[in-house]
Amino acid sequence: MQSESNEPLLNTNLKAILVFSIAIVIISFVLFKNIFFQSTFLLKTFGEFSVDPEIAFKNNKPTFLEFYAEWCEVCKEMAPKISVLKEEYERDINFVFLNVDNQKWDNYIRKFEVNGIPQVNLFDKKGNLISTFIGKQEEIKIRNSIEQLQREAESHEKILNAEFSVIKKNNNNKVNPRTHG
Repeated sequence: MQSESNEPLLNTNLKAILVFSIAIVIISFVLFKNIFFQSTFLLKTFGEFSVDPEIAFKNNKPTFLEFYAEWCEVCKEMAPKISVLKEEYERDINFVFLNVDNQKWDNYIRKFEVNGIPQVNLFDKKGNLISTFIGKQEEIKIRNSIEQLQREAESHEKILNAEFSVIKKNNNNKVNPRTHG
């Protein structure tokens, strides 16, 4: 008879522990969501707060142009480093971020022969291409090139790292004669 009276108490305790555990997980997720999703969040904000490329190439300031995609793991990995550079240099340099999945930027993708991402192009204040970085890069290498930009070096350098994401072919917007549109 005593075991019957303990059973509801045990169920109540298990329910309380379960609710408490779920609450801890939810609170942890909310508090630490920036850590879990920081890189993806940074990539999205890059695109939202980017200088328009037409303005960047005409406002007599050097330009940092990055081609990226939100699905690109290397882009996500580099995002915090690029964010630090952006915060440090954005007064003196245009920061332009173009998502390769947005067809609006297709002419720039073709013009700068983007075939792997991330791709960073650095331009002097006259719009002359100074450096191109393709793939994963160390922050110091990009920082040195940005500082060189400020000194207005005129050489063009292409730095290719084997660690990059190949751009995925987007067939969503192909027109078929039978689709009427």
